[in-house]
Amino acid sequence: MTGSILIVDDDPVQRRLLEAAVTRFGHTAVVAEGGEAGLKALDGPGARPVSVMILDLAMPDIDGIGVLKAMRERDIRVPVIVQTAQGGIETVVLAMRHGAFDFVVKPASPDRLQTAIANALKVEAVEGEVKRGARRGGGTLTFKDMITQSPAMDRVIRLGQKAAASNIPILIEGESGVGKELVARAIQGAGERRSKAFVTVNCGAIPDNLVESILFGHEKGSFTGATDKHTGKFVEAHGGTLFLDEIGDLPLDVQVKLLRAVQEGEVDPVGARATVRVDIRLISATHRDLLQRVKDGAFREDLFYRLNVYPIHVPPLRERRDDIPYLVRHFMERVGAADPHRHIDGITGETLAMLAAYDWPGNIRQLENAVYRASVLAERPVLTPEEFPQIRAQVEGVVELDAAAGPRQAWAEPAGAAEGGEEDEGALEREPSPVAAQRFGTLLALDERGNVRSLAAVELEMIKFAIDRYNGQMSEVARRLGIGRSTLYRKLKEYGIDPEAGRVERLAS
Repeated sequence: MTGSILIVDDDPVQRRLLEAAVTRFGHTAVVAEGGEAGLKALDGPGARPVSVMILDLAMPDIDGIGVLKAMRERDIRVPVIVQTAQGGIETVVLAMRHGAFDFVVKPASPDRLQTAIANALKVEAVEGEVKRGARRGGGTLTFKDMITQSPAMDRVIRLGQKAAASNIPILIEGESGVGKELVARAIQGAGERRSKAFVTVNCGAIPDNLVESILFGHEKGSFTGATDKHTGKFVEAHGGTLFLDEIGDLPLDVQVKLLRAVQEGEVDPVGARATVRVDIRLISATHRDLLQRVKDGAFREDLFYRLNVYPIHVPPLRERRDDIPYLVRHFMERVGAADPHRHIDGITGETLAMLAAYDWPGNIRQLENAVYRASVLAERPVLTPEEFPQIRAQVEGVVELDAAAGPRQAWAEPAGAAEGGEEDEGALEREPSPVAAQRFGTLLALDERGNVRSLAAVELEMIKFAIDRYNGQMSEVARRLGIGRSTLYRKLKEYGIDPEAGRVERLAS
């Protein structure tokens, strides 16, 4: 399997070495002399299709972490292999948290580099097939199609269902990757415009000089390069729904025109002599604090209040961990449907517990990518912690910088696995093995009947474990649990945990 490999490195010697190696492997090499040039190669005016990126972490303009952050904000889904010097454990973990697919240690051996590229191409190919399958099987999406069993999402669904019955502007807030577009599509699918167009615009991915033209359209010859008339996204969405993702990234001058479009229901195409009436349902989304951007002068206050008529906050995945087993199964099934020759029949209990313990800074999008990677590269029909080396390394706090073998460690075989290699049909319902429990942290994902335990059922155990683990340092406990200190102390009171005395006791029922 061959592809186009983007090499991003400010060191000309390293670029030439990597280019020669990539070409020798049979791939097409594209080189960029730094982080900014790498981002332009991905989504600039002269962008080329890229299958895999090899990214240096230490660069003067935009470093590797900055590139990964920008890619996530712009929803650029390209597998990234990061390069690091010996001993950069914390930096490698940070890169993995921001979505890096794999890493190699400088100077990388040819075999290690070739393996990393081959694995990345396999995952990229399966993800592409999954997306094509999703488009072929597309249709109206409703709230019933959302994969969730979490109480934290109940409010989102209730608000979304009420919003679907009206035509008021909606602002969906939440971190990158939480599923804001999914909520927007469900709102449209539950409303009167369900059979009409749903047009998506990622405002953060459009060059500033093209935003106005893309949103509102332009006439032929209205500016250099305008060889044809363009209707614009507002007109394209006429009668349906326009979803403006990352609305907080719109330039101030475009915000003025957007305000008029929302107020008056008409747009001014660039170079046109007359306005164009449009009838749209406007749904906006952002991962930024728009009110803070208003205070900073980066977002118009009048536009903010026009868009923020009906806000919906989508919680991050770390606040709805009980959704993780259902999402994992869903993503595994999608990989199986895209590649019938790949037989992944289940996932071990200790693996689910490990995934549930991770904080998922990239949220559902990161979980999806991790499951795709594990499913594609798995050598056995059951997913184990071995297939999630980066997640395991971060949860355990250990990363092995092994240039030859990559970040993989030995792990006990799943409990009950047959010596003859038979497939384990009950892998999803199996309890963690004692070895995994001791190494991983004592929490069980499943109850005695093999069902996934609710968040409330495991919350007390997690808090007790965290207090013991971090010697009663409550700031650290709250940070590791992914909650605020006030929330932690409220839960301590509910469960009768006395942090001052350093002991745990149940409240009398």
